[in-house]
Amino acid sequence: MTLVLASSSPFRRMLLENAGLTFESRAADIDERQIEASEKHTSPEAVAGILARAKAQDVSRYFPDALVIGSDQTMSLGDRVYHKAKSRAEARDNLISLSDRTHRLNSAVAIVKNGTVVWEHVAYAELTARKLTEGYVDRYLDRVGDKAFSSVGGYQLEGEGIHLFSAIEGDYFTILGLPMLPLLEELRRLGAIDG
Repeated sequence: MTLVLASSSPFRRMLLENAGLTFESRAADIDERQIEASEKHTSPEAVAGILARAKAQDVSRYFPDALVIGSDQTMSLGDRVYHKAKSRAEARDNLISLSDRTHRLNSAVAIVKNGTVVWEHVAYAELTARKLTEGYVDRYLDRVGDKAFSSVGGYQLEGEGIHLFSAIEGDYFTILGLPMLPLLEELRRLGAIDG
């Protein structure tokens, strides 16, 4: 059975490759911000699921008989949803807003075949930032440079971003945006991979 990843994310590709899966990939052609705007009264967790489904359904048009895997992640603090910062000032404001608070990464994955969702799942990770001073945030941004613009929170846990946190609850795969263990279990159940 053909597997397709509806993403061009190198991290998501790496996760599937490292798990030994054989798959094709194609980026979905959807307007994520427009979808989010139309769902502005929907919870951040539900928005992640809506985006994951939309990506998989879009790519399923090109691979109708394949199992298409779509995933997305939202970052939220209460009802506030964060996006990748477009400037250093925005990255700084975002990081300071996380100080001494717990935010959530909502990671959704969906499998679509012939345009129909056959399975979906949302996993969560909760990250508690330590008390961050403005001076520390400025020095952190000096060190990481443009990497602060490559992730929604302005941090990479595999790098210096780990210094921002006092506690993390959730698995590595969820933090990277693709809940691998439930996905692999479902692919085994569907007969798409060796079980």
